[in-house]
Amino acid sequence: MKKWLIYVGSVLLILAFMVQMGWLEIIGIHRISFGGDQTEDTNTVDTLDYVNEDGVSYRIKAEGESFYVYSRDSGEWETIFWKGVNIGAGEPGLFPGELTISYEDYLRWFGYIAEMNCNCVRVYTTMRPQFYQALYDYNSQAEHPIYLFQGVWMDEDDIATYGDAYAENEKIKNEFIQDALNCVDVIMGNAVLEERAGFASGTYTADVSKWFAGWILGIENDPKFIQTTNEANPDKDTYEGTYLYTFGSTPLEAFFCEAGDKVIAYMTEQYGIQCPVAFSNWVTTDPLSHPEEPYEDEDRVTFNTESIKSRAAYKSNLFASYHVYPYYPDSMNYQTDYLNYVDQDGKVNTYKAYLEDLKSVHTMPIIIAEFGVPTSRGVTHTSVMGYNQGGVDETAQGDMLADMYRSIHDCGYAGAIMFSWQDEWFKRTWNNEALDDPDSRPYWSNIQTSEQSFGVLAFDPGAVDTVCVLDGQAGEWTDADKVTSAECGDLYMASDERYVYFMVRFNGDYGYQFDTDTLLIPIDTISGQGNSRMNDTGASFDREADFVLWINGEGNSRIVVDAYYDSFYFLYGEQYKMITEVNENTVKNSGRFNQMMLCTGYEMTIPTTNQTIPFSSYETGKLTYGNGDPESGDYQSLSDFIYNAETGVLEIRIPWQLLNFMDPSGKQIMSDLYTAQSITPADFSGMHVGLGVMRSGSAVSLNGVYDYEPWTAPTYHERLKPSYYVLQEALKELN
Repeated sequence: MKKWLIYVGSVLLILAFMVQMGWLEIIGIHRISFGGDQTEDTNTVDTLDYVNEDGVSYRIKAEGESFYVYSRDSGEWETIFWKGVNIGAGEPGLFPGELTISYEDYLRWFGYIAEMNCNCVRVYTTMRPQFYQALYDYNSQAEHPIYLFQGVWMDEDDIATYGDAYAENEKIKNEFIQDALNCVDVIMGNAVLEERAGFASGTYTADVSKWFAGWILGIENDPKFIQTTNEANPDKDTYEGTYLYTFGSTPLEAFFCEAGDKVIAYMTEQYGIQCPVAFSNWVTTDPLSHPEEPYEDEDRVTFNTESIKSRAAYKSNLFASYHVYPYYPDSMNYQTDYLNYVDQDGKVNTYKAYLEDLKSVHTMPIIIAEFGVPTSRGVTHTSVMGYNQGGVDETAQGDMLADMYRSIHDCGYAGAIMFSWQDEWFKRTWNNEALDDPDSRPYWSNIQTSEQSFGVLAFDPGAVDTVCVLDGQAGEWTDADKVTSAECGDLYMASDERYVYFMVRFNGDYGYQFDTDTLLIPIDTISGQGNSRMNDTGASFDREADFVLWINGEGNSRIVVDAYYDSFYFLYGEQYKMITEVNENTVKNSGRFNQMMLCTGYEMTIPTTNQTIPFSSYETGKLTYGNGDPESGDYQSLSDFIYNAETGVLEIRIPWQLLNFMDPSGKQIMSDLYTAQSITPADFSGMHVGLGVMRSGSAVSLNGVYDYEPWTAPTYHERLKPSYYVLQEALKELN
């Protein structure tokens, strides 16, 4: 009998321990609250700010087509239009799972965001305790607080491995729901998360629930993941919960319904609080039909949040959340009814056309939780509106974002959350991801990659200032930077985490004519290949050059590459057979230098018309003239070179990737493409450079040498882009 009692007691103790650790939340058994779960250091909020109804407290609700916030002062529900930014988890030098952004950074950023006239932020996953503490401390003293939309991420590795939300004994579902329940405790300032690779951890004591605007659960679901889940689980197409249920749903919609219901239940039963809930969605899986979409996957399946319904016990209500960009997917450029839409300003506005179309199929409030245009030098997609993915000046970025904010507001949406607050050096882009080393992306700034430059807060190289300001002034250059001299003048070089810089100081008595002379700067980066002559200009070199900087006035300057070292042609001509084959490109020392191109789209066919849209690319090596000094009144963020006729100073900055560097931090360049038959890294040991003006002869000596030290930790400093100040003014008007 005694042994039996000991056995029963042991089992009960183990079960009690599992309950308090939260391990049984998934099956509906919640932690036992003894009233003292939160420590004395816990930051709590005043319950008088909430409405209490049927034993449930809430202060934000989604209703009709709007959100409402309860005002303690007026005792009324007040309409609010959400104006926000998405905050990422990364900073230079770190991958997103290496969460290290400090309390001080977040606190400063919240001030900037509020001063930009935003009222909310969104995060994609559980952040470090420092984030929530900074939000609590900022809002506790702010006249106008910053509200929080909290995301819960899904494991993309598991999605790629299993392709089914219910596979492996519902592994994806169980872990997703558990992460969401843990995040409830985080929001309430009542959590201790153990260390886990790639996840936030620590002790959470800041109760930010007073400023909690709602949940946006999940990620942009891959169409094949949706299709596989639905086809593999036909018997899981309904869910009946305490607060949410499905009506005419698919298995994946039932999956999210269950996740949302359990989050609401846990928050209600443990803390007596409710908040609005949405599920992340995007154009690719919207409920609309896009007959002109050329890619099947972009209109293959639907994830329709209208199939998820709420019961009367859920007071805060559901809303819809979408990511909508003006250039993706391709239906945004080719859908006939969108192309025929002309806005009040007389311009074709496919973005606003889509917004109106989407709103017509929803009965709940909608937030556009992601939209944006990046200020990268490289372009990834183009838009018929000119709102491209890349190649957008920092001031124009502000104008475009302001226009999209206004369109979202004017179409009767509940809010708009711009992507993103800060630039993210770790990101990759489909059209140049083969050209770099994925393991080193966070350590340098690839301005050719559009995904890295969506922010209105830039991380510029240099701990305090950049090495070189592209302004036509020689003040930051020293004799130590000089690498070679020629009859026309002296060549100086420097570099940082984003660019290689060149400065030419012309001899005053040489009479250099910027508009009519042709200046060449040949560059040799890899041994055993290159051109000893340049067919286009008749120039000859005493070393084989892999690149040539070709300066011929404001509108006709570029960097060109030895045809044999042209990675664009190697990928799309030799490997993918998407462009015309040119046999001479595969020959060493041919004298051919190619324009440097970047792909923006593959050949595709519009289903409704059978129209073939050809392979598209543009000359990314074409150099843009302008002042690159952010402090200047005529600042142009995309400028590559500038000439000062008064001082005879020419400055040029070239992105590392346009010199075929795969990882400048580790001094890795592309190897011989045709010997390796792929794009692989090779060690870099310095570049030989020369300088010459063609009117003084055709021979240029590459007698200068430039090298630099590798780095393991990048230096950087923050800078608010001009777009920040454009939005600051524009967002004053949206209420």
